[in-house]
Amino acid sequence: MVTIVDYGLGNVEALLRIFHQLGIASIRATSSSDLLAAERVILPGVGAFDWAMQRLNASGMREQLTELVQERQIPLLGICVGMQMLAQRSDEGELPGLGWVSGVVQRFDVNEAGAPLQLPHMGWNDLLVRKDHPLLEGLSEPRFYFLHSYRFVDCNPSEVLAETEYGRRFPSVVQCGNVYGVQCHPEKSHHWGLTLLKNFAGIRTC
Repeated sequence: MVTIVDYGLGNVEALLRIFHQLGIASIRATSSSDLLAAERVILPGVGAFDWAMQRLNASGMREQLTELVQERQIPLLGICVGMQMLAQRSDEGELPGLGWVSGVVQRFDVNEAGAPLQLPHMGWNDLLVRKDHPLLEGLSEPRFYFLHSYRFVDCNPSEVLAETEYGRRFPSVVQCGNVYGVQCHPEKSHHWGLTLLKNFAGIRTC
């Protein structure tokens, strides 16, 4: 069972449709009681960092989510801003992140590539796989859809599964224990996204 955290942000309906297409049971969680039986959790997110953290804190689900991830070691996948929320903090806001993955989130430097970067980083881009992992199994020449202006920096290199080039390389897939994050949108990424979500649903627990 895949449980998708619905705190008012993210493409929850699209994710539910994909898991239905894959034949994988999934539900929407809008309260802490909906999380009690979770076996895999997805934390989607769009918009600004502080707004996302405020919405999660106000949802009443953060405490149960923390218990699932830190005590029960349930696999969790953060998507887009959901990945950024896993960091220690973000330059986009003042609230602390969940702190489940090393590193912080910073805005792209639009001048670092010689020619000015266009923001947001929007559209299709490659995943440059740095480490074999079941989450990325079966992804041949993976290309994913991105839409963001902030990126992870100062990650522990051992926690970076894949990078993406935009101005310079940034971590686009991370993992720390049972916690995973993808900066891209797998729900918008055709067969590559379906494969990644199917792989996550099959991740073994400790």
